[in-house]
Amino acid sequence: MVGGFLGAGKTTALLRLAEHFTAQGRRVGLITNDQSQGLVDTSIVSARGYPVEEITGGCFCCRFRSLTDAADRLTRDARPEVFLAEPVGSCTDLRATVQYPLRRLYGDDYRVAPLSVLVDPLRAARMLGLEEGRAFSPKVKYVYEKQLEEADIIVINKSDLLSPERRDALERALKDQFRHTEVVTVSARTGTDLDVWFGRLSEPLASRPAMAVDYDLYAEGEALLGWLNATCRLLAVQPFDGNFFVQKLADRIQRGLAGERIEIAHFKMTLSPDHGSDLAVLNLVRTDGPHESPHLLGDELTDGELILNLRAEGDPVALNRIAMRGLEEVAREAGVTTKIEHSEHFRPARPEPTHRMAMP
Repeated sequence: MVGGFLGAGKTTALLRLAEHFTAQGRRVGLITNDQSQGLVDTSIVSARGYPVEEITGGCFCCRFRSLTDAADRLTRDARPEVFLAEPVGSCTDLRATVQYPLRRLYGDDYRVAPLSVLVDPLRAARMLGLEEGRAFSPKVKYVYEKQLEEADIIVINKSDLLSPERRDALERALKDQFRHTEVVTVSARTGTDLDVWFGRLSEPLASRPAMAVDYDLYAEGEALLGWLNATCRLLAVQPFDGNFFVQKLADRIQRGLAGERIEIAHFKMTLSPDHGSDLAVLNLVRTDGPHESPHLLGDELTDGELILNLRAEGDPVALNRIAMRGLEEVAREAGVTTKIEHSEHFRPARPEPTHRMAMP
């Protein structure tokens, strides 16, 4: 299981892990997770050809039976030797609510690997007070720091964004604050230094008491985050540039959020033509940061599916208003007709774990 806050690069890292195990001749199955349906991550994993199950409506901790059922379906359909699971990015207490229950109740079926928690280095530097810039409120920070506290391995991702000096400072700060945890630095995007992290995953999960969690504070922090998932059909008479469409839409939504001082945790979109397997992907992990497009469409299109996932510290009604207004404007300018097929905006409900085992 690979945890970490929203925008840490978990899906990219999981795909690298999948490539690693596949290259060893081992079959893999992936399980994605979100508070709602219409998940960009599932679309990306499916486009890469890996068997994947999606669990919606809550984190693994609150949908524990759904997690084991998903593993059973993958076992039946794809017979994976390795399961790679990505929990909701606002979830914590995974050791007590997912890993220890899996080991105690299903120890004959699964060997549970150490808990890896990824961090975006620029977000981490701000949260730890190493650098200035927009950060989250104290209650959201509580959730963020609890994720790091329970980790066996803290993985500083996106090392390609760091100078050696900033990398050293962040590594020192994390090691000083979370002394029982190993810290490794990688770039899932470029593949740099992944072998060190991957090598640790073959070791058993450490046995230690689960951390204490104030579930009232945890629930309040998670509920400060607004959630928006939308799936939209796009149709045009004349072919249009889907890459430009997605980038322009991201710019429009980013400006709208900045204007209302809403801090983005993770904003991601995919656009896939109705015919073929091409896919455009866009990511944005800070309101004042640049968006990235790791995958681009090779050709113009006349029809396709746009999936939009936005998580930010702000009113979900405002997130929906800004995103839908931006979509309407960009579509009109591009001569594209839109049809919303699915849309939800909300704050996450209070976490109510199926199990909580303080000891392994």
